[in-house]
Amino acid sequence: MSKDKMEIGKISKPRFEFRSFGQCFCEAHKRMARLSMPVPEKVWERSSDEIYIISRTNDINNTKIRNGKMDIKTYVQTVDGLEQWNPLMKGEFPISAEVLKNEVFPAFMVKMPELTKEVYTYDEFMEMVKNNPDLAAVRVHKQRFGYMVNDTICEYGNVLINGAKVVTINSESTEIENIKKTIQDIGLEGVENINYLQAIKRVIGMSTKSLANE
Repeated sequence: MSKDKMEIGKISKPRFEFRSFGQCFCEAHKRMARLSMPVPEKVWERSSDEIYIISRTNDINNTKIRNGKMDIKTYVQTVDGLEQWNPLMKGEFPISAEVLKNEVFPAFMVKMPELTKEVYTYDEFMEMVKNNPDLAAVRVHKQRFGYMVNDTICEYGNVLINGAKVVTINSESTEIENIKKTIQDIGLEGVENINYLQAIKRVIGMSTKSLANE
């Protein structure tokens, strides 16, 4: 069976991912940049502002909102320390009560709010989040730099989580062995794999764990 050719920005079968967060991955970033093959100019540097909805009771569904659209991914499995996530739901505001009832709030794993309307705006949804003590809406700004090493999609990013600056580095692919080789080549062996949900919880104090190199 032939391997999938990884292309930045293209949809592939579900990927495995290594990602970590900390205060400095300077040497790993330097090696990643030097080992990278040329990548499209559109991914040299990208910035975005997103809202992550974090739940105390959920670590398997990753919900974020960007440009008025909601995206939920769900955890599938971990193989050799690498996580695999699949799309669970994509929606946009205004959003129907049916979607909130059957897809969104079940993904948060919290008590369902009383839904008295058929459709809810972004502001109305955020008010429901604010009123739930187990949920937090977290502002995340990302400045990402894209690379391609060992046929894995890589990035280094400066991330602001409610204004707190951390950095992230990652490698993802459908091929586990390619990611493992990239981790070795850029010097990240033994570094904890931390996804966005875990990192945000640690930064905002919902988890007592520290980041990778704090």
